[in-house]
Amino acid sequence: MADQPDAVLFTCTENAIRSPIAEALLKHLLGHRIYVDSCGVRASPIDPFAVAVLEEIGIDRSSHRSKTFDDLEDTSYDLIISLSPEAQHSAVEMTRTMACDVEFWNTFDPSLVEGNRETRLAAYRQVRDQLFERLKRRFPEDLKPDV
Repeated sequence: MADQPDAVLFTCTENAIRSPIAEALLKHLLGHRIYVDSCGVRASPIDPFAVAVLEEIGIDRSSHRSKTFDDLEDTSYDLIISLSPEAQHSAVEMTRTMACDVEFWNTFDPSLVEGNRETRLAAYRQVRDQLFERLKRRFPEDLKPDV
């Protein structure tokens, strides 16, 4: 477990869907062991569909306040996980002078899906579930119970 990060930042384009979902999921899984935050290249209010699909699994994200890289109060992260190409570019720029790992998890933007409410929610659920599975694979040692 020594090589696992103590502080993780998730980034995406607007900090409205993908990075807040990933942040909420990792906080749910490991918030007691890892500091978790999120930001975007730009800030937009959290997407109501993102809030809804997290509420479906018992996670309240309604009070999330979106922020940009410039809004970060601390930049002492061990790992930045970018979820969009634009955010990846910003993360690489930010870490030029930092000892920080950057991973790129290109994640579909579910807001691009058109259709009725259920069709759109299905797209958000898919992103939520894919991020959840990826987090469980990325942090398996940390998910073991404390001894």
